[in-house]
Amino acid sequence: MQKNINIKNKRARFDYEILDKYTTGIVLSGTEIKSIRLGKASLSQSFCEFNDKGELFVINMQIDEYSHGTHYNHRPKAERKLLLNRGELKKLQKEVTASGLTIIPLNLFINDRGLAKVNIGLARGKKLYDKRETIKERENKRNLSRIKKNYNG
Repeated sequence: MQKNINIKNKRARFDYEILDKYTTGIVLSGTEIKSIRLGKASLSQSFCEFNDKGELFVINMQIDEYSHGTHYNHRPKAERKLLLNRGELKKLQKEVTASGLTIIPLNLFINDRGLAKVNIGLARGKKLYDKRETIKERENKRNLSRIKKNYNG
């Protein structure tokens, strides 16, 4: 079992401009938390959505089945409820409905007390030219570090 778990959504910062961040709890069953502790989860292609009661759920999050689970094992792509206080939920729901923003999970981690937490971000989708700019900046930074390394070495 890995010591510290930090599963990241690598596409999130590339595809979206993050405006605000929140740390939320997540409702999990026994085999789900065991799989997360083994690092068997993925946040790619996942997003958050409100239901008709105003509760926030993470959709499309992949948590692989626990290898030692029996017929009580969980479904890998089930909807999982996120835990925020009422004021934060209302604020997020207002932002999503009014501005057309979206909520995406940024990373999944286990805190000091052994509880699974999800960092979510209120985000605006990037346009194609913004993505090109991000790629250009990344390549420039990589080339600059390569030149510095060769110059110092």
